[in-house]
Amino acid sequence: MYQYDTLDKEFLADRAAEFREQVGRRLAGEITEDQFKPIRLMNGLYLQLHAYMLRVAIPYGSLNPTQLRVLADIGRTYDKGYGHFTTRQNLQFHWIKLADTPDILDKLAAVDMHAIQTSGNCIRNTTADPYAGATAEEVDDPRVWSEAIRQWSSLHPEFSFLPRKFKIAITGAAKDRTAAKVHDIGLMMRRGRDGTLGFEVIVGGGLGRTPFVGPTIKEFLPANRLVSYLEAILRVFNRHGRRDNKYKARIKILVSALGAEEFARQVEEEWLKIGPESDLPDTEIARIRGAFAPTAFEPLVNRSEVFEAAKAADPGLARFARNNLREHKRAGYTIVEISLKAIGETPGDATSDQMDIVADLAERYGQNDIRVTHEQNLVLPHVKLDDVPALYAALNAAGLATPNVNLITDMIACPGLDYCALANARAIPIAQDIARTFADQERAELIGELKIKISGCINACGHHHVGHIGILGVDKKGEEFYQLTLGGSGAEDASVGSMLGPALPAERVAPAIDTLVEVYLRERQGQERFLDTFRRTGVVPFKEAVYADAN
Repeated sequence: MYQYDTLDKEFLADRAAEFREQVGRRLAGEITEDQFKPIRLMNGLYLQLHAYMLRVAIPYGSLNPTQLRVLADIGRTYDKGYGHFTTRQNLQFHWIKLADTPDILDKLAAVDMHAIQTSGNCIRNTTADPYAGATAEEVDDPRVWSEAIRQWSSLHPEFSFLPRKFKIAITGAAKDRTAAKVHDIGLMMRRGRDGTLGFEVIVGGGLGRTPFVGPTIKEFLPANRLVSYLEAILRVFNRHGRRDNKYKARIKILVSALGAEEFARQVEEEWLKIGPESDLPDTEIARIRGAFAPTAFEPLVNRSEVFEAAKAADPGLARFARNNLREHKRAGYTIVEISLKAIGETPGDATSDQMDIVADLAERYGQNDIRVTHEQNLVLPHVKLDDVPALYAALNAAGLATPNVNLITDMIACPGLDYCALANARAIPIAQDIARTFADQERAELIGELKIKISGCINACGHHHVGHIGILGVDKKGEEFYQLTLGGSGAEDASVGSMLGPALPAERVAPAIDTLVEVYLRERQGQERFLDTFRRTGVVPFKEAVYADAN
């Protein structure tokens, strides 16, 4: 992974020292909370319902074991013994004391980590494919370009105070594991007819109050022109973005208002003014690429007799292998996804002890490489098939071997009203109820791929708009109700879900999901996913069943 240089390290240390001084002023009463607020937000510190929340940046979801152990230590020492992995591949601590934050930032800086630009109207952490460098599907390693964006955008004076927060995603494979089409900018790597590396550029996607699947504004952007083109997009946004109304300030509103064609025209016009001299030189791209040089894989064969024998002897391992292992680009290796969705637990949470265990396993079996997915799981991208039985046994002992990746209990859920001051309703208990309803693993596998996404408010941190089944918490005269949507997708076939009908009370949500699943199993043809069946049949059979049942 990329190694911070002396300049990076000195900057992080200086920034942590500066924030320590500001925290001291706040605790001494020398500045008010209103005066302190923009300072703390620029350092990733939020004030939520019960305590401060610190959001730690995990650039493009990539960690090493030393960094994960420090996160575990912070959770154990300064929080309640856990952390929450988010849909931006970051980690949040929800029970932080203000007086402790300078010490936490010092600990992070010591291992090349920080919380800068995890809040505010700036360019946030770039989301990247968690299988980067491991999957044979990819055109190129998206981490190279994500790191280039990190270096270019961090504290960029022109883009530190945008009209609204700004999010970029890069996928290097045809299979999109980043939700690129519902980001402010989505970059999908392509090869030109002559083999040239480039990007399809999608702008104006987003969720929240007004969800949009972003339109493509450039079919093929040569990769070496990426930075100047991004700069042109952001300049147009800075020029026209609505600063008078935060609900209309995202770039998706601007693209919709201008139209994709006119927006693209203005970007091209601005791009010509900027010129290629603003792009990173080839030598700099080569330097960054060198940090992501291919891992030294051993020459192995595709079939592992050790692994096959262990699967045959252990049905639990066989189920784990079916659902949590993915094909690797090198013979004899596999990608292992670690579900943070154990039945009845909070989606995305990992205890400090579990983080320590994953760090140990990454050293022992995973070539010191750990990834965070935008669906709130962890990945060991380079594991020998021979090592999978021992890895599985260790994960199972730690409560980390839930075999449900991409199945109905592998849900995205925001923290909701249990933590967030913006939420209207709880999300975590709804996810737990649904998981218990579908705890039968055989039934979950029979259902197959079904993505449920839950948000506690319209800000859509749980990506409910693009769930195969989306669940939105709403407040009705002080009571929590839940609006269901069907047919969304955050993948390469991105779509915004359609409303099913009137919102349901909390106790009706899990039974309603059960009804929707039964309709799907009745209606599906062949190997159709839930999403495929819904797109073929439309909403009517699902709506009739749920509301007949509700009445």
